[in-house]
Amino acid sequence: MRSHYCGLVDETLIDHDVTLCGWADTRRDHGGVIFIDLRDHEGIVQVVIEPDNAPAFATAEQVRYEYCLRVHGKVRNRPASQVNERLHTGRIEVLAEKVEVLNAAAPLPFMLDDAVGEDARLRYRYLDIRRPDMQRKLRMRTRLVSALRHYLDERGFQDIETPILTKATPEGARDYLVPSRVHAGEFFALPQSPQLFKQLLMIAGMDRYYQIARCFRDEDLRADRQPEFTQLDMEFAFVEERDVQDTVEAMIRHVFRQVAAVDLTDPFPRMTYAEAMRRYGSDKPDLRINLELVDIAEKVKHVEFKVFSGPANDAGGRVVALRLPDGAKQPRKYLDDLGLHVSKYGAKGLAWIRIDDIARGREGMTSPIIKFLDDRALQGVLDAVGAQTGDVVFFGAGAYKTVSDFMGALRLKVARDNGLVENAWKPLWVTDFPMFEYDHEARRHVALHHPFTAPKVDDIADLRANAGTAVSRGYDMVLNGNEIGGGSIRIHRPDMQSAVFELLGIGAEEAEAKFGFLLDALKYGAPPHGGIAFGIDRIAALIAGTESIRDVIAFPKTASAQDLMTLAPSTVPEVQLQELHVRVVKPVKG
Repeated sequence: MRSHYCGLVDETLIDHDVTLCGWADTRRDHGGVIFIDLRDHEGIVQVVIEPDNAPAFATAEQVRYEYCLRVHGKVRNRPASQVNERLHTGRIEVLAEKVEVLNAAAPLPFMLDDAVGEDARLRYRYLDIRRPDMQRKLRMRTRLVSALRHYLDERGFQDIETPILTKATPEGARDYLVPSRVHAGEFFALPQSPQLFKQLLMIAGMDRYYQIARCFRDEDLRADRQPEFTQLDMEFAFVEERDVQDTVEAMIRHVFRQVAAVDLTDPFPRMTYAEAMRRYGSDKPDLRINLELVDIAEKVKHVEFKVFSGPANDAGGRVVALRLPDGAKQPRKYLDDLGLHVSKYGAKGLAWIRIDDIARGREGMTSPIIKFLDDRALQGVLDAVGAQTGDVVFFGAGAYKTVSDFMGALRLKVARDNGLVENAWKPLWVTDFPMFEYDHEARRHVALHHPFTAPKVDDIADLRANAGTAVSRGYDMVLNGNEIGGGSIRIHRPDMQSAVFELLGIGAEEAEAKFGFLLDALKYGAPPHGGIAFGIDRIAALIAGTESIRDVIAFPKTASAQDLMTLAPSTVPEVQLQELHVRVVKPVKG
């Protein structure tokens, strides 16, 4: 139907006939001459329809916004006064010989260059995707996936599909369940990841596996979560941590260079989980922010202010300070509102000192807590953080993890609010994660990564005796404060896997029912193996410069897991439910 793309027509085609297809981006009538900006996925070209071509002119008079058109004409130079250097096509135009309406367009619910709400964008997603910016993002995502595939194919990785209908196994979130019509009362689950299958492929001798895998998790959503998402899944046999990390680090560097024209640091810096939490209050620290938490427990152990001295003298407590340079320029309301922000992360309050003139000592400072700190404590804290005139120093005190969490969130908030985020790419490896976290409500350990992650110790008795402090062989790749990849060396011995299940409160009977096929497979010469998974949606969003992964997914769900375009999920006929042996029980209204 066409000979060229609209956005690629240029001076090399002067005096050539072209046939173009696209949408009417604008239509202008200038003194009897009609101009149509015709748009396709490659860009815009100006089409001129002159009145002496009566049939084409009559058709052009009927054209409206977003009509779908085909135009046949000759390429010519634009008049010098009309040249548009911002467009690839800006020095030429197409003199139309024939204009054909392939399909008229009803009045659109919004103009494609309007700023509209996300609900409208998702309701009419097919129109939203016509926007040049959405076209750019989705085409970039295609290049990203293509670059990953080519890199891995050239290095001997096998692209192997794993089942979508599988067994329900706990991996940290709720499963999406699919009732079986053939096996009454039984259910498949959609995979949260291909984790167990890729381990089985290593046991099967496939050596190096990858898959651009669709994954499903029924969990509460945020801007960086979707009920269905895409990840690059990888697994290697006969490897240790650095074998996996060095391979995929080189891959990510290559892909960013090819897709985003970005040269990432070589090598990536490395940091243990403990150091990341101590310095940044996060296991995915954003290194573009040059602010760090400073532990001050030793400075305040002796004070009578129990909010500080209590945690300072508690082995499980933490007292930290965070210096915000030039923070004193912020109004009092801003400082008070930060307390509301950190309360979302478990803080019971937020103490601070504003330093208006450090040379005047206490008289040059404003704070609701300064009266509770003696001179030794106050000076010790100010020296520890390197405080200067014009700064604000924030304080967090309480249980170690809670303080780390809310002070880490505060660090991000104040840096973004005060323009302290460097315009750069800062990758990082975070290693040596804890093997377990203790769930006080459930009164048992839970896996920090997943229950198939190997511990650093090889001795089962040692692991059982020191489960609370055990370190795993897990690792995450972080970029600009986002976890873009996470993996580990896996457990390859059945006795160790059974011991980990036991520590997680999964008894032998339950383990056999849920993971019997894996435990069986581990008995038959399972090799040491490990892997990693990268979030394609998240990486694409970072490259595209958008906060939400919904902007790089063609047809995403809302934050409440609904598809506004198709109106899914929806009810189904009773007869279909009966075929599936399912009965819907409506919730009782209280």
